[in-house]
Parts: sequence; structure tokens; C-alpha cells
Amino acid sequence: MTHRNSIVSLIGIAAIALASAAQAQEQVVAIGHTGPLSGPNAFAGKDNENGVRLAVEELNAKKMVVGGKTLKFELQSEDDQCDAKAGVSAAQKLVDSKVKYIMGPYCSGVAIPASRVYSEGGAMMSTVGTNPKVTQGGYKNLFRIIASDTQIGSSMAVYAAKVLKVSKVGVIDDRTAFGQGVAEEFVKEAKKQGLTVVGQEFTTDKAVDFLAILTNLKAQKPEAIFFGGYAPQAAPMVRQMKQLGLSAKLLGGDTLCSPEMGKLGGEAVNDTVFCAQGGSMLEKAAGGPAFKAKYKKRFNLDTDAYGASFYDQTMLIGEAMRKADSIDVAKVGAEIYKGSYKGVAGTYTYDDKGNMTQAPITVFTFKNAQPTALASY
Repeated sequence: MTHRNSIVSLIGIAAIALASAAQAQEQVVAIGHTGPLSGPNAFAGKDNENGVRLAVEELNAKKMVVGGKTLKFELQSEDDQCDAKAGVSAAQKLVDSKVKYIMGPYCSGVAIPASRVYSEGGAMMSTVGTNPKVTQGGYKNLFRIIASDTQIGSSMAVYAAKVLKVSKVGVIDDRTAFGQGVAEEFVKEAKKQGLTVVGQEFTTDKAVDFLAILTNLKAQKPEAIFFGGYAPQAAPMVRQMKQLGLSAKLLGGDTLCSPEMGKLGGEAVNDTVFCAQGGSMLEKAAGGPAFKAKYKKRFNLDTDAYGASFYDQTMLIGEAMRKADSIDVAKVGAEIYKGSYKGVAGTYTYDDKGNMTQAPITVFTFKNAQPTALASY
């Protein structure tokens, strides 16, 4: 072998060794997402997933070094169909794949049973499931990243009484964990506010015809109807209210604060639908307009209800890993419990049960079939 060839060989060996060393210094961190990626609520699941994806891409751009290794975040997303059985299967799949950080579920009816699977698998769960039971299982490292039904339902009752100045309300819920929970909280606070609940009706999260229950309520002359349920039912409901000549406002929780309401309900939603969503007004938040712009640029879509919240929580977890100098769930969780993080949709501090200590709420209505923020509380 010539002297020149020897040098070339040595350089090649050194390059391979350096590449191997660099690879050895990389630590892959899987971030799981679970939500409805199919079915009528797929718009919400994709929005949440996009929020996580945007954060994962930004965290990777930071080349964060933790425990002497550069972290490489990878997104693993599962369709839980907003269904308890499918959600538990998705949870088991993520746990079996050794995924330790889970963003989701979107639906409380999935979050409640899935939380046990994640807890037993040693994973952290960050959810927008609003039913109070989500954080009452006693599980560690489970975080609700928005306001709960207690806050959302009661805030709409206060808004109905103090701002809309109504005195008689009807209530409908879809019998899901979310719908029933938020409706119960609305009723409790409505009574405290001196409102008369003139009738309560029930439907399902698959229904499309509400004429019978709306006719029952119309006879009671409510000035507003609170619906505990999701946008795919609320949109035809509000159209059928107009069809029946029912002039009541339709009130609801965060699931009605979606652009999907306008797409499905059209002009019927304008100045008729009022809803409360966890989070501050993005338009007026310091980083809100910039987040909306980069989301639109990346996905060619407008962000929906909770893309920003899932983005925030993913970024918070990355920051907690940096502070803990570890990707161990217990150490990262300890940082989250004791710390505070200012994100796009709010400032995240948690109590020992995983509820936000200060969860802002924004009330929306619709103008030109688009959600329009009215006030934050």
C-alpha cells in the first residue's frame, strides 16, 4: 500500500469513527399522540397532532443536549377514534412501543380509561380531556393542559346570566363523558346564578336529527339552550333550531368553539352560538399571531381549538428535559410540577393532581361563520 493510500484509508476510518460517535451521542425520544384521526371529530385530532408536530420540529432544530446526548424527537401518532375501546388499544400500543410521553386524548371518554394504561406503563399523559374525573384517578404525571368542565361549564352559566341576561335555559347533552360532565357543571352554576332550567333533554354523539327534543324545549320558551356535546352534532342542531323558529342562543363548551361549527352550520351559527374554550385569546396573546402564522405556513390550515395548547405542552416537556438534564419521566414530571412555563395559549403551572392552577377561558361567538373571541376570563 502506498503512503498516499494509507493516509486516505486512515482518513476514511477516522470519518467512520467520528460518524459512529456522533450517532452514539444521539438519543431518540418518542412523543406519542392519540386522538380522533378518523370520524366526525378528525378535524380536532389532526389539529392537535399538527400542534405536536410543529413543536417536535422546533425542538429538533434546537439540537438540545440532555445527559450528554443530542435529543432527536420523533412523533408516533395513533387514531383513538374518540372511542374508549379504540383509545385503550391505542394506549396499549404506545406503551408497548416504549413511548413515555403522550399528547392526548382529545375526548374525555377516552382519556379516563386510557389514563390507567399510561400510568401503569410509566408514561406521562398530557390531555385536553375536560371531565373532572380525568385528573381524579390519582395518577402521577398526568396533566390537563386546559381548563376543566367545572370551569368551562360554569363560566358559560355566568356568561348567560351576566352578559346575555337570560333567565330561562334548556339543557341538552350527548351522554358522553365530556357532554354529560360539562352540562352538569353548567346546570349547577346556572342554578347558583338564579337561572331557571326549564327542561333537560338527551341525545347521542352519533345523532343528526334533533327536531323532537328541540320541539319539547321550544314549548318551555328557553332564551338559551346549553349543549354538552361536539361540533358535528351542534351544527345541525343550530340549523334545526332556526327551522323550528326557536330564537334561543345555543351555548356550549370548547368543542363548539371550532371553525368546524361554521363549516357545518353556515350562517345559522352567526351571533347564535356562544362557547367557552380553555386558553387565552390567541389574537391578543403575545405570541399568538406569530404562532397562527407559522402554523398556517407549515400546514396550509388555520389552527383549530387546541393546536396551540398541544404545541405549548410539547415545548414545555422539552424545556423540562433540559432543566432535569434527563428524559426520565419521573425527573421530567418533577420539573413540570414545580415549575412554570409561559406558552402561546397560557402560562402552565400545575397542582399536585395535574390541573392548571390558573386556566384562562375565552368566550367566543361566530361572525361570518368564523369563531370570534369576545372576552377572556
